[in-house]
Amino acid sequence: MGLAVGSSVSGRVIVITGGGTGIGAAVAERYAAEGAHVVVVGRRREPLDEVARAAGAHAIVADAADTASARAAVAEVLSTFGRIDVLVANAGGHGFSPVAETDDAGWEAAIRANLTTAFTMAREALPALLESKGQIVIVSSLAGLFAGPSVAGYTVGKHALIGLTRTLARDYGRHGVRVNAVCPGWVQTPMADEEMDEFAAHAELDSRAEAYATVTADVPLRRPARPAEIASVVRFLGSGESSYVTGAVIVADGGSHVVDVPTIAFDHAGM
Repeated sequence: MGLAVGSSVSGRVIVITGGGTGIGAAVAERYAAEGAHVVVVGRRREPLDEVARAAGAHAIVADAADTASARAAVAEVLSTFGRIDVLVANAGGHGFSPVAETDDAGWEAAIRANLTTAFTMAREALPALLESKGQIVIVSSLAGLFAGPSVAGYTVGKHALIGLTRTLARDYGRHGVRVNAVCPGWVQTPMADEEMDEFAAHAELDSRAEAYATVTADVPLRRPARPAEIASVVRFLGSGESSYVTGAVIVADGGSHVVDVPTIAFDHAGM
């Protein structure tokens, strides 16, 4: 059986928020390697320019959560390339505290970073996506399905992204726009590296590698993902290969979500 009609991404225009580092940078590299026109959007010029140079992408400095900034970014893409085929809503961060220790400013920052960025960019890009019958890929997290310790704002924001995915898919599927979400587990990104360094120091581990090994010890694949592995999932959803997939939540976590927490002790006991 051949690939779905229109499965090639060559010549398509791909807009990636949070495109300067980690998963966003890997997505940019993957699409660019297949001949797509890639636009990376973010608030920091330096990492965006690095990705743009490496991937041959177009960089736009913008705040995806700000309506005027997002609208200007979309206008620049349309002025430069004439269309938008795929929006990858990847921007995120903030929200690493429990509810009782999260003040109003911290809560607003978490929701803005993890939810408002995707909502605002999707809204501003929708007219172009309706015209191209394009796709939106929202990068949520395993935290969009489960709750980690002391990450209230991040967890709520990532859960809400799944709701955003489903409502967009429901409302705009009839117009030919497909919307799906990806929920990664641990991925070796600069943000995760910082978390592993903090964890290693707190747990008195010898290295970042040992920290990653510890946090994935109960994951069936026993390792974190590489950013390129998540980029492959995003590329599938943002192409014709997934032509009958919309409103889906694709979990890419090495199998973490299939583990029954109460029976982990049996593994540790060698049973």
